[in-house]
Amino acid sequence: MNSEHTHSPAAAFFLPCLFSALFLLSSCRTMYYGVQESFGRHKRDILKTNVVKARADQEQAQEEFKSALEALMELTEFDGGELEKFYKRLDSRYQRCQAKADDISGRIESIETVAGDLFKEWEREADTMSNRDLQRQSLDQLQSTRDRYRTMVRSMVDAREKMNPVLQALHDHVLFLKHNLNAQAIGSLQGEVVKIDREVQELIAEMQEAILEAERFIQGME
Repeated sequence: MNSEHTHSPAAAFFLPCLFSALFLLSSCRTMYYGVQESFGRHKRDILKTNVVKARADQEQAQEEFKSALEALMELTEFDGGELEKFYKRLDSRYQRCQAKADDISGRIESIETVAGDLFKEWEREADTMSNRDLQRQSLDQLQSTRDRYRTMVRSMVDAREKMNPVLQALHDHVLFLKHNLNAQAIGSLQGEVVKIDREVQELIAEMQEAILEAERFIQGME
């Protein structure tokens, strides 16, 4: 078979589109950085701002998950009244937890993008330095910053991943209640609440560690 027939038409169409999209994304970031630098905000400042926002997102997410757990606890203590109202409250708390988890995922992605661009720029600029002593000090500082960054991001990612089982459990409970709005359904959930409570407490502890790592990283950039 001739090599010219080894690639499908779909692949021939997809690859150029992929490269074009990557080029456009890179160009947009370059333009964004250029505009920010015109206002005196460099990649280091942008990274710091994103980390500050990520820390705030983590703190808000802690409160949302605590609120969802409280709503679930209230539901399992149900002894009469409008069950629909309790279900809607839990569903609202779950939706807010999911939204905040999505915010954190996007924030981590932004942090990783800016950090990658910052470290590449730092290396390129260090290579242009003729004073070897200053160059060594600059590269040492780069390595130190990179190490602290990796610790921080790993902590953020670990905390974000711990949200998934809690979100799934909340999702299951919301749908179960939606399908079974009766007192018997409430009774069948009580055994699950202890497990969710433990998972939420572990999640909150993990998120607190991520918050502390973000604070350490911010302080190191001052």
